[in-house]
Amino acid sequence: MPAHHPLGDYLRARRELVQPADVGLAPTGGLRRVSGLRRSEVALVAGISTEYYVKLEQGQETRPTDQVLDALSRALRLDATAKSYLYALARLVDEPEHPVSAPTVERTRWLIDSWPMTPAIILDRHSDIVAVNSLMSTLIDGYRVGRNAVVVLLTDPALRELYADWEGLSKRTIGLFRSRVGLHADRRTEQLIAELTRDSARFRELWNRHDIEGMTEGTHPMVHPRVGALNLHYAHLPLVGSDDHTIFLYYAEPGTHSEKALAELATLS
Repeated sequence: MPAHHPLGDYLRARRELVQPADVGLAPTGGLRRVSGLRRSEVALVAGISTEYYVKLEQGQETRPTDQVLDALSRALRLDATAKSYLYALARLVDEPEHPVSAPTVERTRWLIDSWPMTPAIILDRHSDIVAVNSLMSTLIDGYRVGRNAVVVLLTDPALRELYADWEGLSKRTIGLFRSRVGLHADRRTEQLIAELTRDSARFRELWNRHDIEGMTEGTHPMVHPRVGALNLHYAHLPLVGSDDHTIFLYYAEPGTHSEKALAELATLS
């Protein structure tokens, strides 16, 4: 089994997604044996030696300077989120100790249980569901304590039917999952990757691209089996004082059909 070098793995994956024309390189002619850029082409565009770049990919060099990281970010056409992840990979240290999460999570559980019109769940760093309020359970039956939100999204046919843009949502979710577990992989991470690789064709398609997404706000159009079309705003928020837990919640714009539909679901929860 090849050695695992997080920085090198990331550089290699992103290199394979960039074409020479994307960075202003003229076609060389003949059959290319690699997907995307060659190592020598990345080095050329970044202004570093090919030998040094090869050492980065092979894990022989693990502490590039900020100037090198900036140059590689430009060469590989990384956006701000992907660039931040590249920096984090290059500055990996032992995982810091986290605060004891139980009191914070328990208090936050009380909080989300008090939200009659706001579906919400609490997730740990692996996206395992540690708390779910009544309205979220009614909105999405698959979200239950003890299950993993990424696994549910990618393997439950009901969610594929629920989300109108399941393709886009699944891509963003896999990128966010990598951003949250990729820096400090552990046994639970390995278990989830193995399960998703086995059970989800979408995960197999996208995981090795090493796409990175950050926590965002936005809207999710849905078609719910009980109340029909919904357009819900979402937020994904860090839970301060916890072991990297987050809150994921939905809310509706006041005065809209979606607000009325949530109110109807609330009577069923």
